[in-house]
Amino acid sequence: MSAIKDREEDIGFTPEVGQDNSIERDAVIGEQEKGERRPPAHNDLDSIPWSGADDPANPKNWSNKRKWLNITVLSLLTIVTPLGSSMFAPGIPSIMAEFHETSPNAATFILSIYVLGFVFGPILIAPLSETYGRRKLYIWGNILFTIFSVGTALSNSMGMLLGFRFSMGFAGVVPITIGSGSIADMMALETRGRAISIWALGPLLGPCIGPVAGGYLIRAKGWRWVYWLISIISGVLIPISTFLLDETFAPVILQRRNASLPQDITNSAVPNRSTSRPVDTLKFRAAALRPTKLLFLAPLVTLSALYIAISYGILYLLIATFSFVYPQQYGFDEGTSGLAFIPAGIGMILGVIGIGQVTDLMVKRNKLRGVVHQPKFRLVPIITIPCGLALPCGLFIYGWTTYHTVHWIVPMISVSIMCMGLMTVNVTSRLDLSKQVANVI
Repeated sequence: MSAIKDREEDIGFTPEVGQDNSIERDAVIGEQEKGERRPPAHNDLDSIPWSGADDPANPKNWSNKRKWLNITVLSLLTIVTPLGSSMFAPGIPSIMAEFHETSPNAATFILSIYVLGFVFGPILIAPLSETYGRRKLYIWGNILFTIFSVGTALSNSMGMLLGFRFSMGFAGVVPITIGSGSIADMMALETRGRAISIWALGPLLGPCIGPVAGGYLIRAKGWRWVYWLISIISGVLIPISTFLLDETFAPVILQRRNASLPQDITNSAVPNRSTSRPVDTLKFRAAALRPTKLLFLAPLVTLSALYIAISYGILYLLIATFSFVYPQQYGFDEGTSGLAFIPAGIGMILGVIGIGQVTDLMVKRNKLRGVVHQPKFRLVPIITIPCGLALPCGLFIYGWTTYHTVHWIVPMISVSIMCMGLMTVNVTSRLDLSKQVANVI
């Protein structure tokens, strides 16, 4: 056992107290390449030499006001990015007409290329956050997102529109990628469910609520004003995030504090930036490889990722159909077709809040009973089976009722049920991640 523990420390993996992380541990073991020297264990996240258990610099010891201020700003950043994915969805027919496109595949690709940015962005963002911290990435990601939003508003060809939409997704995915990591930095296990639930509303509500406002804005001002509005909102968040967001990543906090100390009392356990370039390179390489190793070597991570990928694919496919199904089948115009997205948002709110509160209560109950918490405790069959069935059942009802032009309220209710089920694995899979992997899954 001591050999396994030494190997865990050597690769920089240390589970949180009271948590069984054997799956992630087995996936990460083997990350050290033969013949390479890795950063020493004292530079890793859970073995950082704080000055004491009550060190005020430790994000876990921050006041609730400071923690929730950071979570609120992160939630605002996380809401804006998904707005760009679908807020313009009711205007897809007018975009197709303006750029003389007639292919249904092109209409779907306009929406889905944004999500491709969500796919490729985390490959770079996750390792950068582990190497240089989270705060800089939030700020610069939002700045680039604003610039690319302006470029999208000024697009004069389909190629230019697609290119800038991909770039928006790539830069805007920063808070979605590492937001759960920041929450894991600050919150204890028994309070993390509520924090994750609030933060998760951003990427979930954005694609559903955005088209409601977008539909009427497009009808009044045209589709370009959707991106001007997104640029304005994200631009306002630049100074807010700059002045209110704190760094939560422990190695970066301690490195900065160490650099400010006189040379004779500097903590040798934490390298200064000027002397840590080789360490940074190794950490970046390890962080870049970690998501792939977890994906292929940890079966539960593989299955969870596959389920979430399919679920989100279905969600965005559904969003793409709203712009055509409700106008063609029920006679909705550009404004009222945006209202079709509200039931999805309602279902997500109910699902996220319900799952977060229920699982937190389960963790607290087990703690009172003296039961050591394990991640699987949040995925009990009484929760997962009904929510798992809600996704295919809701999707089937939506397809059947819209095909036969059943009253529009029925497919909307089915979408709400489907979105409630969508939340279970998506939220619970993030709650018990160790801080090393919270921003790579």
